[in-house]
Amino acid sequence: MSLHDHPSHPSQLSVEPWVRDILRCPVTGATLVDGTGPDGTPELWSTDPERPLAYPVRDGIPVLLEADARALS
Repeated sequence: MSLHDHPSHPSQLSVEPWVRDILRCPVTGATLVDGTGPDGTPELWSTDPERPLAYPVRDGIPVLLEADARALS
């Protein structure tokens, strides 16, 4: 499945393994893991312990823009 395919479940992001291996938080460089936003939509969460951020996934595409990120508490 590619980034352009819709995930089979809205809370899951399915990407090619090689893409997952290279995705990083554009702010901190930390790896990203699957997460779910407060409204139940899929997100990618930065694993940075000092500045964890959540990035939205829209139509199955991760939006890795600092302006669209939200801080994880």
